[in-house]
Amino acid sequence: MKILALDIGDKWIGSAISDGLGITCRPYKTVTPKELCDFLEKVLPEESIGKVVVGNPTTFSGGQSEQTKKTVKIKEDLEKQFPTIYGQKIEWILWDERLSSKRADSTKKKKIPSKEAKLQSHSVAAAFILQSYLDSLAFQKL
Repeated sequence: MKILALDIGDKWIGSAISDGLGITCRPYKTVTPKELCDFLEKVLPEESIGKVVVGNPTTFSGGQSEQTKKTVKIKEDLEKQFPTIYGQKIEWILWDERLSSKRADSTKKKKIPSKEAKLQSHSVAAAFILQSYLDSLAFQKL
């Protein structure tokens, strides 16, 4: 099964999806918070998602901000709403997302950003979050 990552923000939610082996990932789609449930309803079965990694916006000192609390609440609500796929339990994980948005911004070309590029940056941030998670799994296997 594949892994989906979500970079949850107040206005936009970026997503990324791993390959079936859990080695690499790619930015997927950016949606609004209003569209999130419909998006998950479609993508979880369509892409055979077995695990969802949610970017956890902790502070640089490792503490919780208001955004951290909002994100944890959203993750818990989604976990209740989408507990299984094809009878298999979906695993929901919070994962440190510090600097993922800055890394995503650094990949942009040095030009006036378009709305499309701005939207894509949310999914690129989700891909950085997911790749960090995938890398940690690879190191655990050593």
